[in-house]
Amino acid sequence: MKRDMAFTPVQHSMDMIDPARAAAFQAALGRRMDISAGSVLPPFFHQLYFWKPLPPTDLGRDGHPKVGGAGLIPDMGLPRRMWAGGRLRFAAPLRAGIAAEKTSVLERAEKKTGRTGPLGLVTLRHEIRQQGALCLTEWHDLVYREDPDPASPKPVPPAARTDETEVRQISFNSTLLFRYSALTFNGHRIHYDLEYARETEGYAGLVVHGPLLAQHLMLLAEELMGPLAEFSFRASSPLMHFETASLCCNGQDLWVSGPDGRQCMSAVAVPRG
Repeated sequence: MKRDMAFTPVQHSMDMIDPARAAAFQAALGRRMDISAGSVLPPFFHQLYFWKPLPPTDLGRDGHPKVGGAGLIPDMGLPRRMWAGGRLRFAAPLRAGIAAEKTSVLERAEKKTGRTGPLGLVTLRHEIRQQGALCLTEWHDLVYREDPDPASPKPVPPAARTDETEVRQISFNSTLLFRYSALTFNGHRIHYDLEYARETEGYAGLVVHGPLLAQHLMLLAEELMGPLAEFSFRASSPLMHFETASLCCNGQDLWVSGPDGRQCMSAVAVPRG
């Protein structure tokens, strides 16, 4: 089910890029709070901005805005939402304390059948500008699925690479997941409602946000390579809040390895210049 290509929903939003919010995220990550007005934001910190608050009547059962209606994403009849991955192109620094405009476009919405049943595949494109100049372009890939069948075997995740030249251990807990959900205004219940995550969506615990894993990989890439020109990532297996993960890098390839050696996310970073 492909959308009508003549129909291209577009949304515009503005944000003042409050430096206090970025500094609060630095604190949540255990980093030095050094962002103030005019500071260059670390890559992917734009996830903290451009909130779209909605009343409870406009939310789905999972805490996300309902699909269909006036939103960008059509209703494909599939209840489970997952951030599958994305790609970013950095054109200019995004700075705190300067008004920014975000334009969002639905590039793809189609329904397919995969190994686990029907899938809804969605790609959104976001462009963020400050003072009329394009700062970054982001392609945001979502997957919608049916509720899990308890009688069906769970898919086997891929094994992570073991040839890393750099590795960092990282732990998560429910406090960090709550703070990230709050800072990004993400109401998805799999990140803070343990009963819902287990009983409705079939997870073993609270799910670490895919973009939070990508954030850590981008910060590692910038530390090792300098400013980034592009970054792409793909989620392959969810990480639970009680698990310790490894952030790994070899050249321009990065990945997140779970405690059992499974691959949770893979990524490629392209440094600037």
